Amino acid sequence: MSGAPATPKNFIRQIIDSDLQSGRHSTIHTRFPPEPNGYLHIGHAKSIVLNFGIAQDYPGSCNLRFDDTNPAKEEEEFVEAIKEDVRWLGYEWAELRFASDYFEQLYGYAVELINAGKAFVCDLTPEQVREYRGTLTEPGRESPFRDRPIEENLDLFRRMRAGEFADGSRTLRARIDMASPNINLRDPALYRIRHGLIHHQTGAEWCIYPMYDYTHPISDAIEGITHSLCTLEFEDHRPLYDWVLDNISIACHPRQIEFSRLNLEYTVMSKRRLTQLVQEKRVSGWNDPRMPTIAGLRRRGYTPESIRHFCEAIGITKSEGTVEMGVLENSIRGHLDAIAPRRMAVLDPLKLVISNYPAEQAEVLQAGNHPKDETLGSRELVLTREIYIDRADFREEANKKYKRLVLGGEVRLRNAYVVRCDQAVKDPDGNIVELHCTYDPDTLGHNPEGRKVRGVIHWVSATRGHKAEVRLYDRLCKSAEPGKGGNFLDDLNPESLRLLSDCMVEPALAQAAVGERYQFEREGYFCLDSEDSAPGKLVFNRIVSLRDSWGKGEDD
Repeated sequence: MSGAPATPKNFIRQIIDSDLQSGRHSTIHTRFPPEPNGYLHIGHAKSIVLNFGIAQDYPGSCNLRFDDTNPAKEEEEFVEAIKEDVRWLGYEWAELRFASDYFEQLYGYAVELINAGKAFVCDLTPEQVREYRGTLTEPGRESPFRDRPIEENLDLFRRMRAGEFADGSRTLRARIDMASPNINLRDPALYRIRHGLIHHQTGAEWCIYPMYDYTHPISDAIEGITHSLCTLEFEDHRPLYDWVLDNISIACHPRQIEFSRLNLEYTVMSKRRLTQLVQEKRVSGWNDPRMPTIAGLRRRGYTPESIRHFCEAIGITKSEGTVEMGVLENSIRGHLDAIAPRRMAVLDPLKLVISNYPAEQAEVLQAGNHPKDETLGSRELVLTREIYIDRADFREEANKKYKRLVLGGEVRLRNAYVVRCDQAVKDPDGNIVELHCTYDPDTLGHNPEGRKVRGVIHWVSATRGHKAEVRLYDRLCKSAEPGKGGNFLDDLNPESLRLLSDCMVEPALAQAAVGERYQFEREGYFCLDSEDSAPGKLVFNRIVSLRDSWGKGEDD
């Protein structure tokens, strides 16, 4: 897209460059490892662009691997949605893998650890484990089951797999150091018992499931990953990542590197909070256009190019920070300004009758699709005696700063003639219901002689236009930091969606297709809704306004 930044040499790429130059690696292999317990959001897009982008640029390869070790929260729906999101962003994986593909190998490596005296079966309850763990300033206490004989541990672990024990009654734990200043190394759990779950890949075959911190490094090593790229919350887990690989018989030892996660203003990035919004029906679903999910952004009308541009623009660093929502909005604005055909739509219709225009005439006018790109061609507009303009484009009285239609004043109809307002017709309650105007037939493509026209307004024929529903989407939350000091639900923006059901759009928009994006002149960028539109039912979503007006008053 226009203005896209060159591929930055961030610190991760510098590490990779060094590893290639030193001969540590001859090719690069990355992976994107989401858990299929929800839909991906814009923060995941940052990781996708990083991992797949590195694989493209070096070149190398990138796997899509599902971290599916917690079937209580995972669904096949989420697996398919994640695959669709990655492909929509423009990437294809070298291999599609699941952590569950390695369940038998993971079990075997756990047996290795037991035989080496580095893992044991523990009978402490979850509450007791937390009590024994200690604090940041106090060391933990060793489990009374820590010194079980190896043969007893092997027997108990086998019986755990066979389903002999109840949920929570036993775990397999690593035997590391209960006095470690890093709490993650205080004999962490490697396996837990979970009965009655149907895994979307393995069915009911397993009743013990490996923990993420155990599964992740081994999965990376099995796949030959060279650089395991994680967000900063995993930095304290890296010693455990290395410990696992150092203590099993596996040759590959990937390098884990951490980078800052994406925090974005005026929305929530916690999958737990997003799940709550969906489950409580505060949004219409995971792909609600207000959601920061990739599916929501896609339905709203964002382009994959704009999201990739955004992810590249914010960069990869070790520093935590919050990105302004305007950065994301400007990425899509900049892209659509260059590619979106122009159309006219009246969102709050006010009828305007051109009294000196022939009643039966329907004049076909030509209008360019883009003011800066002639290659996008043109379309036909139809001018009739009765048209609609936006109600905000008329005032009975206004000062000189008002550049639209006033009683007794003139404006140009976009791509058509200059009209003068002669009368405002009102209903018994004093509401303006219709304007009577006259047009100057000599002003098609020409300015009137000796008269100053206030401005240009858009319009749609009352008889040739089409009715449409328009959804004006805005930011999900009214606070830049939702939930700071309270419940994030209290910060939901009540104006995040406005439904306009009586809009009128120009004839060309009757042929709009899902995936096409338009600039509604003077209104913003819009696309046809992929879920609710149907033949004869036009539903348009606002992608983004023409300019950032969040928290600002609009000029007249």
